[in-house]
Amino acid sequence: MRSRISTVLSVLVAGLVLAGGPLAAQTGIPIEDNCTSLLVTAGASTDGSVMITYTCDGEFLSHLEYTPAADHEPGSFVEGMAGGQIRQVPHTYAVVGYINENQVAIGETTFGGRRELTNRDGLLSYPALMQLALERSRTAREAIQVMTDLVAEYGYRSSGESFSIGDRLEAWILEMIGPGRGGEGAIWVAVRIPDGHIAAHANKARIGTFPLDDPENCLYSDNVISFAEEHGWYDRRSREEFSFCEVYCPAGPSDLRVTEARVWSIFRRAAPSLGLPADYHRGVSGAQRYPLSIRPDSRLNVGDVFALMRDHYEGTPFDMTQGIDAGPYGSPLRIRPLGWEVDGVSYMWERPISTQQTAFSFISQSRADLPDPVGGVMWYSPDDTNFACYAPFYCCITALPESYTIGNIRDFSWDAAWWVFNFVSNFSHLMYAEMIQDVREVQSEIEGAFLARQPVVEATAAELAERDPALAVAYLTDYCTSHAEQLVGRWRELGEYLIMHYNDGYIGGRSRGYSGEWLRTVLQNRPRQFLLPPP
Repeated sequence: MRSRISTVLSVLVAGLVLAGGPLAAQTGIPIEDNCTSLLVTAGASTDGSVMITYTCDGEFLSHLEYTPAADHEPGSFVEGMAGGQIRQVPHTYAVVGYINENQVAIGETTFGGRRELTNRDGLLSYPALMQLALERSRTAREAIQVMTDLVAEYGYRSSGESFSIGDRLEAWILEMIGPGRGGEGAIWVAVRIPDGHIAAHANKARIGTFPLDDPENCLYSDNVISFAEEHGWYDRRSREEFSFCEVYCPAGPSDLRVTEARVWSIFRRAAPSLGLPADYHRGVSGAQRYPLSIRPDSRLNVGDVFALMRDHYEGTPFDMTQGIDAGPYGSPLRIRPLGWEVDGVSYMWERPISTQQTAFSFISQSRADLPDPVGGVMWYSPDDTNFACYAPFYCCITALPESYTIGNIRDFSWDAAWWVFNFVSNFSHLMYAEMIQDVREVQSEIEGAFLARQPVVEATAAELAERDPALAVAYLTDYCTSHAEQLVGRWRELGEYLIMHYNDGYIGGRSRGYSGEWLRTVLQNRPRQFLLPPP
């Protein structure tokens, strides 16, 4: 337990520590890295899946982790929590990455919020809360109870956090912030996403007004309003409804640009009929805030969710594959920092869902019509979602593919899945418009095969589970580990093909030059340098 908690803390906190920049210093909203999350309820999916997505963005090499179920002696403790100890429970559940054996899945994004509310005297950071909740909960509601009970007893030490929590039947957003240095517990609110809806958050608190008398759909700390009143952030005599996000995570135009733009882009593609304007995320005064959740135009399958998490605002005025800033081959890569200044004027690159800073991402499925060992699956991939290739990891498996569990950021290795994926994505940006077509072909081939095979694999596993549960677990463990390693091998081949086929700027040994549009842009900047005199 000590090593597992320490690993989770070091990996997840890396993304938080590396986030920042001038905007973060002003507002507490980390804009450089961090995460994007989409929640899909059972009624919004084609097969009754509750789906949670999580992009963990930050400059670190991720290891996929497995924690076996365990029984614990009375009086035992969990160590590694900011130097303190947490009382252990009699039994903890098995966890594969970010889904447990009961099909409970958890993701997050950091919203920061009011900086003065961070409490470094608390014992529990958000990564520790996530791990402990997965080890101790059978449902999403129970996970919320576990997390909020733990911070009430031991204190919360992270800045503001939005958690996505899903189980077989429900999807919830829990938003939490600390009480400030030396304070007790945390301030929080949790809202159940209506069935048939999807929701998203991306480094900005999104729960606004909420019902105070509907415990089936909304839970909150006793001090969520009174704490704000005590600090002068809310006055009930104003007769304005209390809004959690406005009070605890106030945001300016530049904050919205890098947070709400990602929510808008998910919503605009899932429900184009809504015609959601860009005004709010562009900081237009008086613009209406985006809803916490929406009903998509059509139900989503897993492949649809893969696609929603791959985005650079293509097809909008903010398309990062267009313009001189995309270079001659339409690359959406923008080197950090996001904010920059020229001649005393401030500017900012767009911050997309797909970013090179993503260490790993997942899409979980939790399904009520299947036994737990088969119903819960985490689709996982290292690196940028645009270049990711998702492999299934069922919540019952007892081993992981070695390539997903090894490597470090200082030493390149073809044996580590993270480095294999990073090689392909980094090299592809040299001639992005061309190479992404090759990446998409292999990506579609592999993911398409997994998705086509899924019903047969699950039917076989479910049948085995009725006769011999241990055999079903062995079957799914072998399937996940062997096929994930095959995927990494295929991705190595893709990397070798790309460096051969696009060697030295040629494409298959032939030169295509630059597009006319790009050349005209060059000439606008230096109209005479490249001019040839008439013969």
